[in-house]
Amino acid sequence: MKNIVDLIGRLFLSAVFIFEAIDTLKFYEETRTTLTELNILWQQDLLLNVGIGILLLGAILIATGYRTGFAIIILLVYWLPTTFLVYDFWSFPRGEQRMFIMLFTKNMAILGGMLLLWVNGSRAYSIRKILATTKVR
Repeated sequence: MKNIVDLIGRLFLSAVFIFEAIDTLKFYEETRTTLTELNILWQQDLLLNVGIGILLLGAILIATGYRTGFAIIILLVYWLPTTFLVYDFWSFPRGEQRMFIMLFTKNMAILGGMLLLWVNGSRAYSIRKILATTKVR
């Protein structure tokens, strides 16, 4: 049962990053405008494309259970600064803070899930475990 729950949890966590990558691709120009509003002007296309690549690679690695530690590290490098830059609720007027606080804490909860996966690793239903138990003749 724990193995199935682990797989389902990894798939849900991966879905967040896949959706984020697809959303960034679908609304590429709007995302560039957001970067400009955040005063991030250096190599916007490069930053967006690298971010999309990190999201997709991390999601695939987490979903398959292969190199989850590496996936968590690259996703943390992207997700943590993005959360603090985009959802800086402390800089908004009191009336607008509520929505940004919820989005910020949601991202922090996702970070918590990633850290739990990092500490516990993936279980039996993962490429890493399957490869480790396969005998080559």
